[in-house]
Amino acid sequence: MVTAAARKREEDIRIGRSFWQDVFSRFRRKKLALLGGGVMLFIFAVCLYGFVGLDYETQVINQDLFNRLQPPSLDHPFGTDGFGRDILARVIYGSRYSLLIGFSATFFALLAGGAIGAVAGYFGGKIDNLLMRFMDVLIAIPAVLLAIAIVSALGPSLTNLIIAMCVADIPNYARIIRSSVLSIKENEFVEAAIAVGSSHGRVILTHIFPNTVAPLIVQATLGVGYVIIVAAGLSYLGLGIMPPAPEWGNMLAEGQQFIRYSPWLVLFPGLSIMITVLALNLLGDGLRDSIDPKLKN
Repeated sequence: MVTAAARKREEDIRIGRSFWQDVFSRFRRKKLALLGGGVMLFIFAVCLYGFVGLDYETQVINQDLFNRLQPPSLDHPFGTDGFGRDILARVIYGSRYSLLIGFSATFFALLAGGAIGAVAGYFGGKIDNLLMRFMDVLIAIPAVLLAIAIVSALGPSLTNLIIAMCVADIPNYARIIRSSVLSIKENEFVEAAIAVGSSHGRVILTHIFPNTVAPLIVQATLGVGYVIIVAAGLSYLGLGIMPPAPEWGNMLAEGQQFIRYSPWLVLFPGLSIMITVLALNLLGDGLRDSIDPKLKN
């Protein structure tokens, strides 16, 4: 049992630490979050190996019809697909597309949504109504359908897929930032900054926006996993990364016709998506519990 003196010492130590030091201290006690972070570091290492250790022409898209649909073995740990291509090499190389789409779309959505939410929450009035009603229109359209519409209009490609996922995700970040700004802008330090003549842009960037970073980090971590799932779904439908370039979603589409006799064609790309999204969710949940002051005890 923790004594009152021990709790007092822990509180004294906590007072002397910064906010982020306190967050890191709580995060280290989240075993599942640490597991998720470790898995993501491994996935990043695998992705880096795909950049520098695999030759695209000879190891990723090179066809060997004499060895098509080979089961997992020492020569091909994940087996081969219908064209004799090594599935392990394609899964590793495909990680670069999934991670690039997930993190790029989330980053740009965070910037755009953060700017819209900050301006709407700070100025209020007609500006707030105009911006947030536009966000309501985007939210009313399911994100998957909105992404499909954008990719169908622009054409299937990596860039267009990132744009589609970014636009579909902007309203979530705009609403989070707006709600945070509405509560922060009434604080005395913001009023003091305005009183000494700071411009609106300076107040937003230096006094308000830094105080909204914590919920943004949590939402972004969880959002990356969602973007990866939707992007894989669009590639599965033929609206994302186009063959022969490997992406986990289009690998599932290519392997579905052989699923009864060669299940490894869809097993390993599917596991890659599942493990990546699960790791991101564990990491995001741990960050949420560590950052939320209501859960610090």
